[in-house]
Amino acid sequence: MKGKTKKILALALALLLIFAMLSACKNEDDTTPEDTTQPTDSGGGTTDNNNSSNQGTPDPITPEADPQTLVVGYSFFSQKFSPFFSRTAYDADVAAMTQISLLGNDRAGNIILNGIEGETIPYNGTDYTYTGPANVNIVRNNDETVDYNITLRDDLVFSDGVPVTIDDLIFCMYVLSDPTYDGSSTFYSLPIEGMVNYRTGVTSEIFDKYEELAIGMIEAGEDNTNFTDWTEEQQNLFWGMYYDAAGIKFTQEIIDYCVENYGAYLGVVENSEVALGMYVWGFLDPKMIELGEEEVEVENEDGEIELVMEMQYEEVEGVWVTAVTETEYDLGAGQEPTVLDYWNEILEAYGRDMDDINYESAGTAMQDFLINGFISGEGPKDPDAGGEITNITGIRKTGPYSCTVRTTVYEATTIYSLALQIAPLHYYGNPNQYNYDNDMFGFPKGDLSIVRNHTTVPVGAGAYKFLSYEAGVVSYEANPLYYKGEPHIQFIRFQEVTDGDKLAGIVAGSLDITDPSFTTSAVNSIKEYNSNGELSGDMITTSTVDNLGYGYIGINAITVSVDGDSSSQASRDLRAGFATLYAVYRDTVTNSYYGDRASTIQYPISNTSWAAPKPNDEGYRVAYSVDVDGNNIYTATMTEREKAAAALQAAIGFFQAAGYTWDDASGTFTAAPAGAKLIYEVIIPADGVGDHPAYGILTAVKEDLATIGITLEINDPANSNVLWQAIESGEAEMWTAAWGATIDPDMYQIYHSSNIVGRGGTNSNHYAITDDLLDELIMEARLSDNQAYRRATYKQCLDIIMDWAVEVPNYQRQNAIIFSSERVNFSTVTPDITTFWGWMSEIELIEMN
Repeated sequence: MKGKTKKILALALALLLIFAMLSACKNEDDTTPEDTTQPTDSGGGTTDNNNSSNQGTPDPITPEADPQTLVVGYSFFSQKFSPFFSRTAYDADVAAMTQISLLGNDRAGNIILNGIEGETIPYNGTDYTYTGPANVNIVRNNDETVDYNITLRDDLVFSDGVPVTIDDLIFCMYVLSDPTYDGSSTFYSLPIEGMVNYRTGVTSEIFDKYEELAIGMIEAGEDNTNFTDWTEEQQNLFWGMYYDAAGIKFTQEIIDYCVENYGAYLGVVENSEVALGMYVWGFLDPKMIELGEEEVEVENEDGEIELVMEMQYEEVEGVWVTAVTETEYDLGAGQEPTVLDYWNEILEAYGRDMDDINYESAGTAMQDFLINGFISGEGPKDPDAGGEITNITGIRKTGPYSCTVRTTVYEATTIYSLALQIAPLHYYGNPNQYNYDNDMFGFPKGDLSIVRNHTTVPVGAGAYKFLSYEAGVVSYEANPLYYKGEPHIQFIRFQEVTDGDKLAGIVAGSLDITDPSFTTSAVNSIKEYNSNGELSGDMITTSTVDNLGYGYIGINAITVSVDGDSSSQASRDLRAGFATLYAVYRDTVTNSYYGDRASTIQYPISNTSWAAPKPNDEGYRVAYSVDVDGNNIYTATMTEREKAAAALQAAIGFFQAAGYTWDDASGTFTAAPAGAKLIYEVIIPADGVGDHPAYGILTAVKEDLATIGITLEINDPANSNVLWQAIESGEAEMWTAAWGATIDPDMYQIYHSSNIVGRGGTNSNHYAITDDLLDELIMEARLSDNQAYRRATYKQCLDIIMDWAVEVPNYQRQNAIIFSSERVNFSTVTPDITTFWGWMSEIELIEMN
């Protein structure tokens, strides 16, 4: 099934066009496609009320007209403006305006550990001082545990005047750790001492006991009749109640993933999150009716135009139908599928076979949900359990403004996950249910309804106070109690607008700041609007940064190998032959497609990362620029044509080393070695029309290979499901796509062998690279706190990946924010904007002209 992207993902994979750079700093995987639709307006601002909380939700207020109002053009919101439960990047930005984060970062993405006193760090030759709400002291203990000793400033207050204390932070940690938490944060996955025990409610001994039982029942199957190790009642519960509950969680994870990554398309399905999950995953489509056959022109295999009869279809407005059971939902009339409906569609498609069901996974395997649910439900009932575990031993309050978080192991990524937003306990929770000494943390364990009741109106200690959301406009007022000082601009509005109207809004004066897709057309228009013909001038000021991610061409080590041995030198030479040809055309094609809005990269890592090799580093070299004997392929004086010819000769050498049979008379390869082929396929999600930054590379390589007897078939499907199905099943040979990145360049998810498709990990190692040394180096780097050591170690990792020839790094594109030069005093905008330090990082200092 897994129609996991429809046509909308063709743009997502090709360009990752929409970027949430309007926020001060994002460390999310950016895979949201370009927004081309308008969701239905959800109406006025919603007022939440929580009778169990001491603080009611403030009534929405519309600010009076004021010349000091900054209007920001934004993509569409889904009104989940919560620091805990926001799904889309746009909703998260709305909440973030009202919040403070425990930790911040500098312009290079490094965490600031001494925010109270501040840290001065140079960037581009200028010293910048960074301050924040807290200090964190990291202590690595002799028993390999790690203590993160957190101290808050003692003068912080929320926008309603209530002081911020460590209890607010601990409350937030427990919300994010609750067994029922289903937001986008993965705080609960940190190796915090006692976290697993708290979430399952049992000790490690009981956990292990019931995990073993669960695994045994899975292996025995639901028709088992041997009840030596467990009771028949336990088995019935396992395959009944717990199985169904796991299925609901499995399905909800798919929905959450789709909302987080493709929330811009909620309007297509009348703002139904379940329907969006079903649509993106291929379980739901618009209902079509046949209009009859019509004679149309088509191009045949010979490129000739001929007339054929084709059935014509028309959508039934508002009505959608499921792909498996053909159940109809009139979304336009408010008939929405439920999570249970979606789960039943999955069951109907695959039966109860968990291996088949896992094909639809959005990250977590079905059996993991099942096992954990069984442990949590049955473990506490065990006579030896000793009662429900009601606290996380690794989260310890040490004072009114301090606490310690203890992890069982050091991981370099942990500190980034501790950069939580500090939301008010008195608003999102119930102070009467908070008593740290008695294991009460502001809400009943397993019941986050108090927190969920405040999803549409955020409150915090941030620079601005939320006023309302009405008619597609989020309104804010400056917070006079903000710890960095009251912002200069009194009012800010986030205005929903289509991408096509963003640039026009700046020119017309209806927008002051926005983020249009940085296309060639947009670049040309900006230059035309400015009297100096530049990207920054009298009308528009443009700020560009490298995108947190990069484009690449992938090669599967298993499907492109010799004699079934993916790690052999012959297999590496085979892949290097293709990689060498792909690499030589990158500069020309990328420049043609992007102009100066993208650059060619030489290693499979975003240039935004501190770990990315630099040209002056020892051992740095252009990707795939040496031949099979290790000699340089190119010289400094070669033309592009000469480089292409040299690359083809080098490729011939690699294919010969791989075992291909070369015929001197014809100048072609006539036979492939065992396990290899003379015909390979590369899939490119270019919407069926070749619109992709790598398409020119593939066509050039196809022509080159044809001259030496090897065929490269370019598969450019109109529906990019073809690509996802191929790479996620492990069947793809070669493809083009783009990775999103995080601030910390942890390589575990993508390159560790445990995450190869089908091995029960993240299934993100699409390259099928299996290298013991690479695995070892990845883990060593992950467990080190020495950045210089990590950088050197990651360089070794990158060299291994390149040696395997499974990834051709292609381009690093740019994102842009544009400002009205007439209305925004750009000299007050934070200088040296980077991927990790956005225009909102010092929003309190911005002034209007």
